[in-house]
Amino acid sequence: MTSSFLYYFIRFLFEGMIWLIIIRVVLSWMPVDPYSPFVRLLNDLTEPVLEPFRRIIPPIGGFDFSPIVVLFVLEFLEQILLRMLYR
Repeated sequence: MTSSFLYYFIRFLFEGMIWLIIIRVVLSWMPVDPYSPFVRLLNDLTEPVLEPFRRIIPPIGGFDFSPIVVLFVLEFLEQILLRMLYR
């Protein structure tokens, strides 16, 4: 496995998860059918990442700030992994 493949694979995974979380946040502001296959798939893919942060960060004033923290953590982890790969 070449390092360029690993680089793009890591970027694909992290960037994909970041976009899925952003889409989920945007959809949470709209009236959507929670039983729609797309919404259920989106929730199934993102909830394992968001749920541990929701246990730590409670909603403040009715707003869930855990997706913002998760986005920062994912970006940070992606950068660390990519730097470790190219050392």
